[in-house]
Amino acid sequence: MLTKLPLLSFCSILLAAQLPAAVSLPAGGTEALSNEADSPAKEALTAFREGRHTKAIELAKPLAEKGNADAIYLMGYAYETGQGLEASRELALVNYRKAAATGHKDSIYRLSFILLASEDEAERSQAREALEKASKDDPAVAGRILGEAYLRGRLSKEPDFDKTVTWWTSAATAGDIPSLLLLARLHEGVFGFADKKDPKKALGYYTKAAGLGDAPSMAALGSRLLNGDKDNRNEKEGREWLKKAIDAKEYSAFLALGDFEENVKKDPKAALILYERGKDAGQVDCILRAADAYTEGKGTDKDPARGASLLENAAKAGNPTAHYRLAVKGLSAEKPDLLLGYGHLLAAATGGLPEAQNELGLLYLSGKLATADAPAGVAWLTRAAQGGLALAQNNLGALFEQGAGVPQNIANAGQLYSLAANQGHAGATLALARLLSKGSGVTADLPKAWALATLAAERGEETAKKFASDLAAKFDDKQRAKGQQDLESIKSGKPTDPKPDSSKPADSKPVKPADTKPTSTAPKPPKTPK
Repeated sequence: MLTKLPLLSFCSILLAAQLPAAVSLPAGGTEALSNEADSPAKEALTAFREGRHTKAIELAKPLAEKGNADAIYLMGYAYETGQGLEASRELALVNYRKAAATGHKDSIYRLSFILLASEDEAERSQAREALEKASKDDPAVAGRILGEAYLRGRLSKEPDFDKTVTWWTSAATAGDIPSLLLLARLHEGVFGFADKKDPKKALGYYTKAAGLGDAPSMAALGSRLLNGDKDNRNEKEGREWLKKAIDAKEYSAFLALGDFEENVKKDPKAALILYERGKDAGQVDCILRAADAYTEGKGTDKDPARGASLLENAAKAGNPTAHYRLAVKGLSAEKPDLLLGYGHLLAAATGGLPEAQNELGLLYLSGKLATADAPAGVAWLTRAAQGGLALAQNNLGALFEQGAGVPQNIANAGQLYSLAANQGHAGATLALARLLSKGSGVTADLPKAWALATLAAERGEETAKKFASDLAAKFDDKQRAKGQQDLESIKSGKPTDPKPDSSKPADSKPVKPADTKPTSTAPKPPKTPK
């Protein structure tokens, strides 16, 4: 069975990467406690944060034995992460439960994260009870986590929009700005629920967050007033909020202003001036936009050397996207510099960029690095898939379907295709239709297979139209009606997860897997996210 991601990075990833990913530790791990000047465990916590894990455990253990909650929490964290102690879920839970019993908030939250990730419904219920109790004293953080849990369907049979809104609203009412932003993103349709999309309501949440003085929220609000839904645009107010953001040293506002000039006003020269201002303030996305402008000659004469220089500067500053673009440039050249391209790709992948992780995985599988390294390739594709990249989910699904580099496992393939299809990936949508039509690793469902194939065709998969037509030719009226109903249901935003076929073992093989090949995003680099 495909291992599910632990819920250990919810909100920060959701807000920063703008992806439907897992949940984040709201208190920041050991950092929150290390700020407590009067904590007897301060020295141990500081040592742990600085990477001196063995010393930290040495200092924390006697304090934990005497019942110090901070030290017990640190022991639990060490067991959970495998830093300083051998990783052990059971011992992490033991320590977190001890500290949580004293009312230690961070232990309650980490305990809840582990339990929410469990496949045992009873453990997830324990997490819910602990969080609901914590929400009475700490409605902001506990409410935010509960909202995330309902969003992911960890406390309900399927994602629950209404309960997500209820808990995030409770947290937002308590002054939690991240929850206001999550509510805004939810109503923008970022986390699914297409039928609940409401740009005007989303704008209201951004306005509330900005009104609380949060500079990133000011930039987000200004960006949407300039570049968002046409019915809600207001150039005057948008510019005012972006000016406030810049005054508060939130320089992503220059990116929003440049985006407005480039894509709404169609004035690349004015856009470049703003990207340059952001670049001079150190705003990395503006550096990347300026590099694009000089490389492509947008708003200025073409100057590839200057564009490359800007990318190099951003890469030296550690920007993963800059490394990725340099890797793409090097590897797609007429005479590729394999080692230089590999170095940039590795830096981008290590920096957490899913597109780079996908490309690095494919590079390892290709054999171009002297020899094929399937374990390394699969590992990097897995990281990219866990990061929410639909292309990587589809690629990894193809490997599991074919048994290439991994043991063949059609159930895994189906779940990965489903994740990618839910994000609109055309190839994965068709692949899922194939599995459903054959009953390979999942319960056969011809009408749903037709619905998915039809959707894949609409998404641009060329072979999907004939596949859907061939299925429909064999349908009776009842199957035809169900297929149409399934298509409407999927389009309304409901997930496409297939039901596993319990009559077959998880790694049961189909008659013949399709010739689905992993695909690359290169050589075209991704656009800078707005």
